[in-house]
Amino acid sequence: MILVIDVGNTNIVLGVFDGATLVKSWRMTTGLNRTADEVGTFILSLFQNATIDVQQVENVVISSVVPDIMYSITHAIKKYFKRSPFIIDSSIHTGITVCMANPKELGADRLVNCAGAYHLYGGPLLVIDYGTATTYDVITADGRFITGITAPGIRISADALFTRAALLGKVELEVPPSTLVTNTISSVQAGIVFSHIGATEYIINRLKKELNEDTLKVVATGGLSKLIAAGSDMLEIINPILTLEGLRILYELNR
Repeated sequence: MILVIDVGNTNIVLGVFDGATLVKSWRMTTGLNRTADEVGTFILSLFQNATIDVQQVENVVISSVVPDIMYSITHAIKKYFKRSPFIIDSSIHTGITVCMANPKELGADRLVNCAGAYHLYGGPLLVIDYGTATTYDVITADGRFITGITAPGIRISADALFTRAALLGKVELEVPPSTLVTNTISSVQAGIVFSHIGATEYIINRLKKELNEDTLKVVATGGLSKLIAAGSDMLEIINPILTLEGLRILYELNR
């Protein structure tokens, strides 16, 4: 078994794979002030509650976009799992070619998603990740990453609205049945969700047009991918655990 860890700006997602099968996954908030002991004992408690023997973990794979927390996580793994973690960066073998002026600028999470999606589904494809930011990444049929678009995430946009508009309270993010709303909650839901659905569909259509690629597969991941998929039929593949699967695939390619 291997333990995979994706460190994001908002959440840390962990998963245990037995071969290609995801045995268990967890989500925790990204706390910058946690010590290595706090991180290690917390992860151990997750294993204990799931009755998974930590001795069965052969290796630990980590991708991160939060450098400040990496000391605590890497030292926690070394101390409590007796393993030196495999860290994802631009130097590893991914099976795709990053065609950027500086490939090192591509975040580890996007590299993992793109490589994972390419190996799972083949290209050409567009990978959309609805996380802290909403990202749109294109990989060609021959495995070249050729463009990536970054937009504010759904929750960031919502939080900005709630913070700057004093009379608006936070609401649950869901797709309202219609744009013909008659109350404040539905009004906010329609504005936030439909605007992001509209942005998604516009960017998909524009990429297909500029690339002259009607067969571009659209793969969506991230915590809010199902929310957008509920209001749009342009997201062809929804894979909430794409990042975890990508970490497993990259480990297999580099082991």
